[in-house]
Amino acid sequence: MFTEVPIPTDIWFYVVGYFAIGLIALTKAAFGGGIALIGIPVLALVVPPLEAAIILGPMFSIMDLFAIRAFRKSDWSRKDVFWLWPGVLVGTGLGALFFVNVNPNLVAASMGVLTLLFCVHWALSREATSSRKMPCRPGIAVAAGAVSGFTSFIAHGGGPPVIAYMLNRGLDKTVYAGTLIIFFTLGNFIKAVPYLYLTLERPGLIWKSLVLLPVIPLAVWLGKVLHDRLPQKTLYFWCYLLLSVAALKLTIDAFAALMQNGTIG
Repeated sequence: MFTEVPIPTDIWFYVVGYFAIGLIALTKAAFGGGIALIGIPVLALVVPPLEAAIILGPMFSIMDLFAIRAFRKSDWSRKDVFWLWPGVLVGTGLGALFFVNVNPNLVAASMGVLTLLFCVHWALSREATSSRKMPCRPGIAVAAGAVSGFTSFIAHGGGPPVIAYMLNRGLDKTVYAGTLIIFFTLGNFIKAVPYLYLTLERPGLIWKSLVLLPVIPLAVWLGKVLHDRLPQKTLYFWCYLLLSVAALKLTIDAFAALMQNGTIG
């Protein structure tokens, strides 16, 4: 079955694919993640958007496996994960329950705007908040996890809520990144199951995924080197910047879809 589908020969597929996968893997190891949202539109420059989503789905889990190995068990906050993860399960369940009754673009737009406001608030009060640390608050953590699970299932934009919560915690840079990695690893492995099924239904996409895999270990290694060398304030600045980019992308895409469908405008 697999021999019927040739390995991709388009040079631009490799150039764009390695760039997209490498950038996501590098930022995951350096900052804990934050720009996975741009992976699909970048990869969609050389393959149809649906194929791009299916190719990337299982690869996020593979990135997580390498990223976890770059951090020690002591490099993540267990109490945060303990409260975030139940929220994700609740949010994912609600997302599945209301999937057909909720406009995903409205959810994405709302999440994008709220995240942008959060980033603007940080930028305007940067000096005042740079040394402030919010303690782990179970209620807020569960809520952040639930919103993340809901928006991830409904609109594929689950990163911003948890990243915003973790940035507010003011943790050590390595604990911050390690906590996000273990959190997203658990979530991505759940989502990998349906994506793997979709991939197996399209043998050609298996080859496209396999030929892009070699860039992941190198990108994760480079990301960890960058993480270790960046001062804490500089690393947090880039985390906020990447979160702003992801939120802006989420907002623009959502509003464009709403206007195209006639929901607004």
